[in-house]
Amino acid sequence: MPDKHNPPINDIEAVEQLKKARDLIASELSKVIVGQNEIVDQLLTALLSRGHCLLIGVPGLAKTLLVTSLARVLDLKFSRIQFTPDLMPSDITGTEIIEDDVSTGKKHFRFIHGPIFAQILLADEINRTPPKTQAALLQAMQEYEVTTAGQTFQLEQPFFVLATQNPIEQEGTYPLPEAQLDRFMFDLHIDYPSPEEESEIVRTTTADYQPDLQVVLNAADIIELQALARHVPVSEHLISYAVRLARKTRPTDENPPDYIRQWVTWGAGPRASQYMIIGAKTRAILDGRPMPEIEDIRAIAKPVLRHRMVTSFSAAAEGVTSLDIIDRLLEEPDLAEDASA
Repeated sequence: MPDKHNPPINDIEAVEQLKKARDLIASELSKVIVGQNEIVDQLLTALLSRGHCLLIGVPGLAKTLLVTSLARVLDLKFSRIQFTPDLMPSDITGTEIIEDDVSTGKKHFRFIHGPIFAQILLADEINRTPPKTQAALLQAMQEYEVTTAGQTFQLEQPFFVLATQNPIEQEGTYPLPEAQLDRFMFDLHIDYPSPEEESEIVRTTTADYQPDLQVVLNAADIIELQALARHVPVSEHLISYAVRLARKTRPTDENPPDYIRQWVTWGAGPRASQYMIIGAKTRAILDGRPMPEIEDIRAIAKPVLRHRMVTSFSAAAEGVTSLDIIDRLLEEPDLAEDASA
């Protein structure tokens, strides 16, 4: 019987190969993207965890360029949807048209696939379209299929959605409900580049430079690596840590910290614990390690929990954000003690 605490030798070799592939992907993306190494690692973690990402950042931070470049390096079909107030669900999923059969003279319906039939889908400014259209995308994210006119179409795997939001302009937007936000594994915030990085961006983008991106992985490789991440063993201690961290965000849980009762209206659900564990597994193998550690959970706690906590009016009045609360939670005596053990 195989040792449940140690992956088989072929998995160890796969982990080592994945570490090399991760480094190659980062190297290729650095040809067009300056900095943002942590964001790249988090995108790869979400992709191999079979999750999806929200990308929050002001215009001009190369969010679209990052996603399109990632699709090229991974040799995946890419599609981009610009969300607008008049976008309809059929504009995303596709529509049926009537065609004439020349041989019989009869008419029949034919389904025209929409842009959602891709492997990496960039949903640009998803909060600018009404909830009905948002729901059409989010259903596909959860079920990996599209149902229209009584027919169900499977989406090609892997299927990875990156939805962007502009944090500045909120007028005329439709914020995603908490239940729909919960379907995104990570909430990633892209910050401004450093002065040195910005100088490099200006230098390269205003010169006659055409980067040649090489393919590092393909769809079949990614599907295998997604399965590998699920095979990574994890200790009961780590599962307990992730569950305790998620439960501490809930004001209705037994004996939550006083500041949670004061500042949090709704805490993270069980999906947060699931994503922290699968994310920790994936982060470990991307780093060339066969098993995750508590530090892996702590490293992804913010992007997993940030959008799953609804803060109260008291928190808003005091200028307390969900990130402030997560920072404080991670320093709770029992959680901090586990991390330093």
